[in-house]
Amino acid sequence: MLFTIARAIAWGRAAAVATVIGNASGMFLVSLLVAVGLGPLLQASKLFYNGVQWAGGAYLIYLGYAAIAASKVDAHGMQKTQGVKPAFVTSIKNGFWVGVLNPKSVVFFAAILPQFVDRDKNNVTAQLILLGAIFALIALISDGSYGVLAGTVRQWLSGDIRRLIFMRTSGGVVMIALGLFTIFSSLLIN
Repeated sequence: MLFTIARAIAWGRAAAVATVIGNASGMFLVSLLVAVGLGPLLQASKLFYNGVQWAGGAYLIYLGYAAIAASKVDAHGMQKTQGVKPAFVTSIKNGFWVGVLNPKSVVFFAAILPQFVDRDKNNVTAQLILLGAIFALIALISDGSYGVLAGTVRQWLSGDIRRLIFMRTSGGVVMIALGLFTIFSSLLIN
């Protein structure tokens, strides 16, 4: 959710919604992988789990740095209602990779969803896939709402170039902080 809000502040509602679409798709893919057996692999291998966590954190740091580096250029473009904001498809891809590279999603899907499965039926995998789809749909609606709200605030504040640069830079700082938190949390747990 914080990633979506950061994107909304940096680039507006459309980028936030595209990010949410990508993120929900990425989390659904993770739920599919868990349903077919990746969850136990991540639970069994600390090295693999940490590798996925570090890759996700590094990707967030990269996205945050890119947002900060382009903040002035983007702010001028936003005032002209054009600019260097990512294309809708690019925002979907960015959100997708953040969703896929979040090992906490894997742990959540592997640890929590099986509790809601009827093991006496032969379709445990199908049940897990359905639960993953429901989770992705709920995330799409809730995170999308936060993104639209944050994007609306951004549009309201966009009359001043300094505020736009500040918002864009703040969004980048939040993404970097999320990336660092992801990496450091793996260090503290081990």
